[in-house]
Amino acid sequence: MLFLLFLSNRSLFVPLFQLFVLFVLLETIDSTYSHVTASIRRKFVISPVVYNYGVKTMGTGEIKSPEGGVMTPASLDGNPDSNQRKKLGLYFIESDDRRMAFGRGYTGGTTPVDIHGKPIADLSKTGGWFAAFFIFGNEMAERMAYFGLSVNMVAFMFYVMHRPFSSSSNAVNNFLGISQASSVLGGFLADAYLGRYWTIAIFTTIYLVGLTGITLCATMHNFVPNQDQCSELALLLGNCEPAKPWQMLYLYTVLYITGFGAAGIRPCVSSFGADQFDERSRDYKSHLDRFFNFFYLSVTIGAIIAFTAVVYVQMKLGWGFAFGSLALAMGISNVVFFLGTPLYRHRLPGGSPLTRVAQVLVAAYKKRNAEFSSSELIGLYEVPGKQSAIKGSGKIAHTNDFRCLDKAALQLKEDGVDPSPWRLCTVTQVEEVKILLKLIPIPACTIILSVVLTEYLTLSVQQAYTLNTHIGKLKLPVTCMPVFPGLSIFLILSLYYSTFVPLSRRITGHPHGASQLQRVGIGLAVSILSVAWAAIFEMYRRNYAIKHGYESNFLTAMPNLSAFWLLIQYCLIGIAEVFCIVGLLEFLYEEAPDAMKSIGSSYAALAGGLGCFAASILNSIIKSVTGSSEKPSWLSQNINTGRFDYFYWLLTVLSLINFGVFLYCAHRYKYRTEQGVKTEKQALTNVKEQPLSG
Repeated sequence: MLFLLFLSNRSLFVPLFQLFVLFVLLETIDSTYSHVTASIRRKFVISPVVYNYGVKTMGTGEIKSPEGGVMTPASLDGNPDSNQRKKLGLYFIESDDRRMAFGRGYTGGTTPVDIHGKPIADLSKTGGWFAAFFIFGNEMAERMAYFGLSVNMVAFMFYVMHRPFSSSSNAVNNFLGISQASSVLGGFLADAYLGRYWTIAIFTTIYLVGLTGITLCATMHNFVPNQDQCSELALLLGNCEPAKPWQMLYLYTVLYITGFGAAGIRPCVSSFGADQFDERSRDYKSHLDRFFNFFYLSVTIGAIIAFTAVVYVQMKLGWGFAFGSLALAMGISNVVFFLGTPLYRHRLPGGSPLTRVAQVLVAAYKKRNAEFSSSELIGLYEVPGKQSAIKGSGKIAHTNDFRCLDKAALQLKEDGVDPSPWRLCTVTQVEEVKILLKLIPIPACTIILSVVLTEYLTLSVQQAYTLNTHIGKLKLPVTCMPVFPGLSIFLILSLYYSTFVPLSRRITGHPHGASQLQRVGIGLAVSILSVAWAAIFEMYRRNYAIKHGYESNFLTAMPNLSAFWLLIQYCLIGIAEVFCIVGLLEFLYEEAPDAMKSIGSSYAALAGGLGCFAASILNSIIKSVTGSSEKPSWLSQNINTGRFDYFYWLLTVLSLINFGVFLYCAHRYKYRTEQGVKTEKQALTNVKEQPLSG
């Protein structure tokens, strides 16, 4: 789809190519440093020791014990207890020194540290809900700016920069898509080099610079074309003076700087907030569940302010004050975020996750012909003790998924005592890659929901222009209509623990009412109802317009047909967001590897970005396939002659197919906690069947 997008809009290629170049540059620096440090450390390598942990059956292949020289793990952690050697049911090669990408060795798993990287002596003085509230403010301001731009920038480009409505809408959709899809870059930097705190600190400053630039564009007359003699009729006819190329270049530059800033904030804020809770606490699961609900509540409050207060400021005071209010809110949130610095708990970055993934793939390819039952096999490689070789990560138990990747951890006699990390990887490193692969289908199934949300931002506003938006004597601006999904989200989140959880707990027996995947499924199901209602109402609205003579007057509101019929689809899509997005964020954070939490969280933003791209592509396809010189397309600018109802029915069918795919993927997915228990039970069974020699 991205290839088709480049063909239809080549301006997207430049920012994405810049992101690619940055990725390559970072990986080049990382690989060079890895090579130098590995060469220095090579002379200090200690010969590996083989430990017999029991036998693990892997389908038809079996990892067998070497014929001689096998030692029992009595010396491991100084504990001769036989239970110590039965935990994983695997043969590991454990070395006291494991050469990683940065040559840093390993640290104490997921132990929280302070801003200086030192262990926190008294956790009671840091983290918790108090620290999390400082982080909520940053996300609220970012979402306020994001939705404020999404609502106002299309109108600003049309009314002020004199760009066609269709090109303005596509430009903003592409901005929204790139700002979300490039979140993978922010997640990568946080997990690999900077940590989540410094990533947020740097990118939120970049975000503020971009918003300031947009404010200057709306304030200074030199950055906009001449507005004299440009009436609404002249705008519709395209007779207004167009913006100069350098003026559009400046606007796009500051707009993409803002999007680049969002790319570093979005994947890190939710993960950094969740880091403030102690995973060893008895109430950790409950705190995490409530945190993500409150986190999305802050997102919703930001959206409500953008759809109401910012729109009001724009109507009363102008574009400069509207965009300036967004910059001011971001500046205040930055100050609040930095004030909370002494309270935050941090996780150490674990080194380049892309390098570790590449090492697993290369090592598995090099050993693709190796057999699990080979006489050359010594065992699966892992470092000794409870700690992982990956900075900021605990050990991950072996699983039988993607068995072809297990070959990256196969220790063969030919590997020698000092194998290259591009030939031999630890079990934990291999399992990281497996987890990332297993997570992909779930957020991928939310792309269609993002398509629906993106279409609602433009299509439902066009519908509202033809409807009566009065509440008594009060007339609501059409651009305020998207506030209603936010209000429904606010209401649902407020009643979530008092109403939904007790009721659903009686049905499912789940302590939190529903599992994470069940909540995602509920959200996708409700989104189908929303888009189906949108199709039904649009069919009625179009027939009403034609019957009462409004077919050509698509900018004239019909006084006897209320816009508040749109509230049904708005409220339903708001409910869908609550269940789907909140459940997805919690799912990705809990299931992602310890040293890849930010990348895991970026999956949700990436799905949202791809949804924006997919919406643009779908609109282009529909316009080219259904439109001709003789008849208007389904998405005609005149909504009364177009067939928005057909388009909504198409989205309904796509949503139904997507829901079926999700049910299949969710049924096959095994949570890490369930899989870990199953692996340990199987390991104990195997050990009982084949007693250890010693």
